[in-house]
Amino acid sequence: MNRGGGSPSAAANYMLCTNCRKVLRKDKRIRVSQPLTRGPSAFIPEKEVVQANTGDERTNFLVEEYSTSGRLDNITQVMSLHTQYLESFLRSQFYMLRMDGPLPLPHRHYIAIMAAARHQCSYLINMHVDEFLKTGGIAEWLNGLEYVPQRLKNLNEINKLLAHRPWLITKEHIQKLVKTGENNWSLPELVHAVVLLAHYHALASFVFGSGINPERDPEISNGFRLISVNNFCVCDLANDNNIENASLTGNNFGIVDSLSELEALMERMKRLQEEREDEEASQEEMTTRFEKEKKDSLFVVSGDTFHSFPHSDFEDDMIITSDVSRYIEDPGFGYEDFARRGEEHLPTFRAQDYTWENHGFSLVNRLYSDIGHLLDEKFRMVYSLTYNTMATHEDVDTTTLHRALFNYVHCMFGIRYDDYDYGEVNQLLERSLKVYIKTVTCYPERTTKRMYDSYWRQFKHSEKVHVNLLLMEARMQAELLYALRAITRHLT
Repeated sequence: MNRGGGSPSAAANYMLCTNCRKVLRKDKRIRVSQPLTRGPSAFIPEKEVVQANTGDERTNFLVEEYSTSGRLDNITQVMSLHTQYLESFLRSQFYMLRMDGPLPLPHRHYIAIMAAARHQCSYLINMHVDEFLKTGGIAEWLNGLEYVPQRLKNLNEINKLLAHRPWLITKEHIQKLVKTGENNWSLPELVHAVVLLAHYHALASFVFGSGINPERDPEISNGFRLISVNNFCVCDLANDNNIENASLTGNNFGIVDSLSELEALMERMKRLQEEREDEEASQEEMTTRFEKEKKDSLFVVSGDTFHSFPHSDFEDDMIITSDVSRYIEDPGFGYEDFARRGEEHLPTFRAQDYTWENHGFSLVNRLYSDIGHLLDEKFRMVYSLTYNTMATHEDVDTTTLHRALFNYVHCMFGIRYDDYDYGEVNQLLERSLKVYIKTVTCYPERTTKRMYDSYWRQFKHSEKVHVNLLLMEARMQAELLYALRAITRHLT
């Protein structure tokens, strides 16, 4: 049913949402009324985002200087809750899309479309269909992959693996792309493409994790109808029991009252700090804790009692419309837990053996001049960004929390830091937050407002946006580490 095929009787079980054209099961009995949310995000009250942008000359300057669309789009509005980070983000994205580089401009936007399509992110697809045509792209390519040159089509495999299972990328995948012949890729071109793919996979995580709404008036570009939806719309909110104003009490999720939840988290952070000063775990114990966390991540989301629906029901709703599937092959290929049940001796990526700082940065900078500096600044910015506050508390050192979030994402992708105690992840990230992190990072198109609302209920929306920025950058770095390690092995 992925491509809209199947028997007539099976098709009778589905319908299109009249508002967003998303394929839905009829037995869900959805009642769609007026839109429940306005503004740039379906998850964040419009006034909070508007307040951040009102009179913010810095944001306006950044948009004028670095926006490729030339306007303040919904992603930029939500990111502007963190102006310092926004600058790093817009500068690096502008460089990838507009500045001198190995790839022609239209190809860059088409690669962005291919990357976004892996997560059915119609928001990003629409944006880059428009940009593709504005930069002189051949309109026929928008009919699907069979209309593009073979060398672009050859990116399918690495796009698929990077998006869902980057640990499977080997030097053989690189060799296949750069082998001699008319459709080969030079290494600089391939690095540019890989950076774009990783960037847009991760950005799709941000779009879904932050509930970015479709732009108000999607344009029709050169006669091409843009996909008129993001993957959630009012039908998702209706399907999620109209939870826009629902009171998320402890009874709903078996979570303690949100205020005591905050106090408990503060207490755990303080205790971890003290324990770290008192004693250091042995290397064997650290390894054991990583393996435990890696295996525990298997049980997050799948069959989780947190959801009001079983995991298997996801597949019923994840029908990919032809608008999206034309840009990808093998639409059924998705994230698979790195630590699958019953497997021993899993190939862990030891971060010390191939780090961004010592290996990835110099390789990417050598093959695609200056992008390494821009990415490095962005990674450092999101990691160190702090206002020393947590909800209502001030003068709080949030470093341990940032590290737990970043390292948990890498853990799900099989990347281990020898000097990090993974016991901290379990103590700092409660279950509903882990469900949210895994969904946003591994299958962002399944993110719901209920998941977003369920964790850190005492925190400001800007703090949750910061979480999404951390998840996005951790994911991008994980993808780059696997791809760049494979390129390094190809070169040696």
